[in-house]
Amino acid sequence: MNIIGISAFYHESTCCLVRDGRLVAGAPEERFTRVKFDRRAPINAFRFCLEAGGHLSPADIDAVAYYESPKKKLERQLSMGLGPSVDPSFAWLDTLAPEREIREKLGYEGPILSFEHHQSHAASAFYYSGFGEAAVLTVDGVGEWATTTYGVGRGAELRLLDEVRFPHSLGLLYSAITDLLGFAVLSDEYKVMGLAPYGKPRFAETLRTIARPGPRGQFTLDMACFDFAQPGRMYTDTLVERLGVAPRAPKGELLQVHMDLARSLQVVLEELLLAKTRYLYELAPSEHLCLAGGVALNCVANRRVHTEGPYKHIFVQPAASDSGSALGAAALAHVQLTGRRPSEGRIPHVNLGPSYDADRIAATLAEANIAALDFRGREAELLEAVVDRLDRQQVIGWFHGRMELGPRALGARSIIADPRDPTMRDRLNALIKKREGFRPFAPAILEEQAPAHIDIHYPSRFMTETCQVRSPLDLPAITHVDGSARPQTVSPETAPRFARLIAAFYARTGCPLVVNTSFNVAGEPIVNTPEDAIRCMANSQIDCLVLEDFIIDKPLISAFLRRTVAAGDRALRDRVEAQVDPRLSGDVERWRPAEGALPKGVYTFV
Repeated sequence: MNIIGISAFYHESTCCLVRDGRLVAGAPEERFTRVKFDRRAPINAFRFCLEAGGHLSPADIDAVAYYESPKKKLERQLSMGLGPSVDPSFAWLDTLAPEREIREKLGYEGPILSFEHHQSHAASAFYYSGFGEAAVLTVDGVGEWATTTYGVGRGAELRLLDEVRFPHSLGLLYSAITDLLGFAVLSDEYKVMGLAPYGKPRFAETLRTIARPGPRGQFTLDMACFDFAQPGRMYTDTLVERLGVAPRAPKGELLQVHMDLARSLQVVLEELLLAKTRYLYELAPSEHLCLAGGVALNCVANRRVHTEGPYKHIFVQPAASDSGSALGAAALAHVQLTGRRPSEGRIPHVNLGPSYDADRIAATLAEANIAALDFRGREAELLEAVVDRLDRQQVIGWFHGRMELGPRALGARSIIADPRDPTMRDRLNALIKKREGFRPFAPAILEEQAPAHIDIHYPSRFMTETCQVRSPLDLPAITHVDGSARPQTVSPETAPRFARLIAAFYARTGCPLVVNTSFNVAGEPIVNTPEDAIRCMANSQIDCLVLEDFIIDKPLISAFLRRTVAAGDRALRDRVEAQVDPRLSGDVERWRPAEGALPKGVYTFV
């Protein structure tokens, strides 16, 4: 049985393929179109899933599973009093638009099953956790009405037991402060998390009066401080007055007051999440907890939930935001159609996207007239050559195997570097990633060596928790200002070549970890194809690119090719800006250009 899961028309459209209960493929549309957070019909991701399933046609798909209920969502939108100031065309009133887009754009004529938003989130965590039974907590901005749900899973059964309803939302609280701090909503919340350790929680008491905990898992926002229906911003002047913090202009100077507000928000979020997990434990006592929803990408909060909450073991869906809901919807459809749980084991990795073999890459290099070093059939020599460059403090673009699903690069589409270099973090931020200097970088560490260098004693393969660095080595490139890091533990079972590379670096240097950050620059999606990787290298200060069995050192990229790539990127940007208007499709409620994003119509909305 072939089931396609789809999350689309809101934020980062994604497709996945589940065959006979096994997750076969999954990818977001943005990786193909190069439009960050592309929300349009996932045409390219759908085609990829069909190809990955063995050259399927749409007629071979038994069901499409859609990740939310458009009719129930419209009820909430109408309650908000949305009108022509948000979308003059009132396109968001059309609850049939998602099904029509799926049929017309994807050429699919079979059954379409819809599931509620938080059901899809919860299923994406529980059914891929490997737990036979578990409590399930979903926290995000908002689905149809729910913003927080409490659930329990046993075998094939998944039930939601209680919920917090809109407008009271931890996700929207975090996004509103993100907005006030001058960052882009639905994009830059993780920047606020990274900024928080630089501040002091001096606004925490005020925030506790704005986001007040209640009995039986409830909490309330003081709605005098928020307006989630107005275009342009999510907060009111009352919030500004209560906090005494003027809104920061996008890309404006970051002051201590901004850092203190970020820290205060993070502290209050963690307190509320811990309270929610304790309430859930009353409803569903268990050793196991599954987390999903956009707030579950807050890896700092996840660590506190794991270490201070009542649950012994936790699983965080690696693609915890709406992208991963495609997986949950497909799992729910499998259960509905077969009566069986789709997966018994924990998802071992998220390498579910496209891959490109050596012959395909060789042809691409020949066409581009790039004289790369060819290590086909000589992996050990390839790895030693990469270690040579890492040990010389070069920055490496690492491209191997199937692309990852989710926001984290985990050794398939990564930028890697030596974590011992005290200049590396600033260099990566300024010249490679082209982003704010306060942003930290993550380590990828050999799993068996992790306890000797970081305060974690279990596999953490998806960068979903932070921990303290306690290494005898000086590791300035991956250690945040508060002494923490967000690690990926690397196992030879799930990432064999990446593990062998780190092992070779360890053998040479005595350091069993590397810097690992996503292979992209600010405002662009993670690279997908070899061409994407070459273009990213040409437009940044990456020193060396490893494309499967080929090494391309920067001098091999001619000045002419670099100019051609830059011109092509400008042309792509112009085409995207001309053809994508976020107001034209689906359920847009409010939007604005997102800082540094492609296109100018990447939007802020709820």
